[in-house]
Amino acid sequence: MKKSIIIGIVSILIISGFGAAALPVNEHETLEKSESISFSAPQIQDMNEYIGVTLEEATSYRMDPDNFVLPTVTRVYRFSFGTTIENVDVIFSDVTEQKVSKKVQIASQPIPDIYNRFLSPSVQDSKQIYPMGLFPKETYSFNVGAGRYGDELICYLSVKMYPIQYDSSKDTIYYADNADIKIIYEAPDSPVVLADEYDLLIISPSKFSTSLQPLVDHKIDCGVSTILVTLNEINDGTYFPLEGRDCAEELKYFIKNAFDEWGIKYVMLVGGRAGGVMEEKWYVPVRYSHLDDGGEGSYLTDLYFADIYDDLGNFSSWDSNENGIFAEWDGMTKDIIDMYPEVYVGRLPCRTRFEVKTVVNKIIKYENEAYGTDWVKKFVGVAGDTYPSAGDPYYEGELATQGSFDYLEPLGFESSFIWTSNGRFTGKEDVINEISQGCGFLHFSGHGNPNVWSNHPPNEEDEWVDGPSSFDMIKMRNKERLPVTIVGGCHNAQYNVSLSNILKGIIEDGMQYFSTEQPFGDFWYREWIPRCWAWSMANKKGGGCIAIIANTGLGYGASGADWNQSRGRVMEMNFFKSYSDGYEVLGETHGMDLIYYLNEFPPMDDQIDCKIVQQWALLGDPSLKIGGYPD
Repeated sequence: MKKSIIIGIVSILIISGFGAAALPVNEHETLEKSESISFSAPQIQDMNEYIGVTLEEATSYRMDPDNFVLPTVTRVYRFSFGTTIENVDVIFSDVTEQKVSKKVQIASQPIPDIYNRFLSPSVQDSKQIYPMGLFPKETYSFNVGAGRYGDELICYLSVKMYPIQYDSSKDTIYYADNADIKIIYEAPDSPVVLADEYDLLIISPSKFSTSLQPLVDHKIDCGVSTILVTLNEINDGTYFPLEGRDCAEELKYFIKNAFDEWGIKYVMLVGGRAGGVMEEKWYVPVRYSHLDDGGEGSYLTDLYFADIYDDLGNFSSWDSNENGIFAEWDGMTKDIIDMYPEVYVGRLPCRTRFEVKTVVNKIIKYENEAYGTDWVKKFVGVAGDTYPSAGDPYYEGELATQGSFDYLEPLGFESSFIWTSNGRFTGKEDVINEISQGCGFLHFSGHGNPNVWSNHPPNEEDEWVDGPSSFDMIKMRNKERLPVTIVGGCHNAQYNVSLSNILKGIIEDGMQYFSTEQPFGDFWYREWIPRCWAWSMANKKGGGCIAIIANTGLGYGASGADWNQSRGRVMEMNFFKSYSDGYEVLGETHGMDLIYYLNEFPPMDDQIDCKIVQQWALLGDPSLKIGGYPD
């Protein structure tokens, strides 16, 4: 019997400062959750002109540009959906003052992972203007979001504590030994119960439905209850009344209704760009985020379709100011977005029946035959020195691939590192040859554009080592030995590329479109290729990968000692953390990767963190069983 979920209300209240005053509590009975935490003494590390301050309990570090790098300790609490958070209070005790001999390290600026346009990290020197006064001013903050956890819809509460503060004018740090967290909340009258009619919803145009039917049958045979719905059925109101302001919102409302009434967990969108020159046409609608980071004003985001409810239990429109501009963040104007997924979304941006048949056959063969094979337990990391500078010992991409493997090694995986520093990554053939041997996981960490992925040799800012381009994927001969692939780099999953963009560029810019002199013409961005780099690998017949997660827009990282404190490298490694935590269905692995990042770096606090989550796209089957099903 179909059941509708019960929508509750979650209140968000932002509090700052030591021991903030309690908020008023309503007349209903309230509950309390408390926790006491002890902190070790901070570790002071000499970094030549600066010092680094670390803490054993730190879960991340403050990376506010042009401010000090200081530890953050985050605690995440899960409550029933519909819980109202009345108050969060954190009281620190036993605060100690300690003089330091040098200034604390300043956070590096976010650096785009764009291919062939290296932007040097900001250099700290004796002329650095240091922020004055106590930093951070607040000693804790918190964020509330509504999202999925297993087969439950829950309320996430992440409490971020800053037990170490620094006053540069006094060259003094202040650190607490203990903290007491107290959460006052009101639980819902009854927990949300999700319907269980279908697990997987596949949405496609009618022209692909026959080619998708073998996949529907296969999923049902594997115990994944599946329904295929065409765009015509959505537009005709076959299942639910049509509602929404545009095609993308109509699709999202349908997914919401399917979640409410059917209890779907996974959504597979099968359809890419369907032509168009001055205005794009799509087989399945897309949504563009309008977060303007200064490098680009919009980019594709399928997370829009996964985030069904906001933190207040309302439909998550991604247009909180109701001006018709979705996911807007331009200067002081921004839409407030929850971003926690209720369903796990993946897209197969197919343009032809041949592409659909190719990926369907790959998925079926993988899930039927991969389990128990030797290659499934092999990890390949491809990387170099992502942000090289003289004397910098941190090879960020290589460290990220090593960090990813560290999550897999206890699970019995073997590694093969194709790095510039060990001489195994000297060009595209090295990568193609390694992939052709087969592996279960593949991690690229470096720079990219829609057509290319690349990285640097150690400390060589002006030298690039190219991996395979989208046109080289045909050389991969790994047949059925297909990896789940993670890619750090800009625009590798920009699946709106099309040869028709050449005509559009000429119409808009004339022959300047092809300019190789600054300001560069848009031809340089490689948005005119037939398929983006990620989809070229995922759609390769007889090889490539089974699924791929990569950026649709400009990726970002941090340089040097900051390499693993936030931004893209953390998101890349979070996927493997999620897998090691037991999430072995691809969409859920990807979804928990996003949730880990959202809990540690709330999306409305920082524009770059918000973008990193929005553009982290899964091109593949979200219901894919990683490693295949047992016989």
